[in-house]
Amino acid sequence: MGRAAARLAKLVERPVTDAGLSLPQYRVLAYLCDGDAAASALADRLRVSPPSVTSLVDGLLARALVTRRHHDTGDRRRVSLAITAEGRRVLADADQAASDQLKEVAGLLGDADLTNQALEALGLWQRALDAHRESRLAAKQAASAKRAEP
Repeated sequence: MGRAAARLAKLVERPVTDAGLSLPQYRVLAYLCDGDAAASALADRLRVSPPSVTSLVDGLLARALVTRRHHDTGDRRRVSLAITAEGRRVLADADQAASDQLKEVAGLLGDADLTNQALEALGLWQRALDAHRESRLAAKQAASAKRAEP
């Protein structure tokens, strides 16, 4: 299964890059669709170093696909990143291109029921991945609360 997942990632990479994004940039934009995030949170979610996120974000900022937002907390260092309307458009184009590629490959199964099953399985994986992310977040919050106890 790991090899199939790696091949799927490679299969999706081509249409995403044809849409003008690297796969890591695509992931950043996808995460920012869920809401604003600090660069440190993005680094954690992407499982990369903060300097790597800075490099990714700089490229997205230069293309006006994301923007920085300062919070009204009095701390000018507290900044979050948000996806722009243009970022949403580019992401939607990349999503469509990736979906088209996956549908084309699934169609090679030669049977409509199998094609639908393959595509529905991707939806199940999305649900599982979302549940995994929520589980990790809840565990991290519980650990943080436990450390804060007197």
